[in-house]
Amino acid sequence: MTIEDFGARVASVWEGLRPSTRSLVERALLVTQTPSGAFVATPSRAATTYDARSEWELSRLLAALDERAAETGTVILDADQSRELVRLAETCAAVLNQQARSAEVFAQLLERALHARDYTRVDTLADALDSRLAPSETCELARHINPSVRAIAREALLQIPTSVLVSLLSDPVDSEVARDALEHQAVEYGSEEARWIVNALNQADAADEDL
Repeated sequence: MTIEDFGARVASVWEGLRPSTRSLVERALLVTQTPSGAFVATPSRAATTYDARSEWELSRLLAALDERAAETGTVILDADQSRELVRLAETCAAVLNQQARSAEVFAQLLERALHARDYTRVDTLADALDSRLAPSETCELARHINPSVRAIAREALLQIPTSVLVSLLSDPVDSEVARDALEHQAVEYGSEEARWIVNALNQADAADEDL
């Protein structure tokens, strides 16, 4: 079976991968297959070195594979081809689960896991947000169109130190999300520091309205 068996788009994306990215997927195919045919995220030396372009390439490949799996109006894959397509997609997702560092790819992985009702994977991804995404990336995720993805990101923001959220208040894009997180820290977590900041912001707003 060759990559062309999965259709022109998948083949095109695969051919566009850099050799290093393609090798990463090929190695993962060898080391992550279990006797049951399932795939798990097995840490490797390659996965610990972040490569933004590789992440982007793998994201495109995963999107193409998932789109091919969902297609019904084109040439239907036989049972073996379908299994290999799922095998490649799950391996690609497992690699991204290890190395994703962008809001866009985390959203892709979360939506995929939510669609599959794989709540264990959803929890794993949610737990990784604080350590993998910069605060501004988490804010971007908190503005996602999918309400479930937004909720996961907003919950992660509550774990961020108050001082970091305060530093985002000067950002015209992230300030609204950061302020919302501060308000929740003050109310839900009883943070005195967050409460003081929120009160100061409310007083400043009131002063502006009086002018």
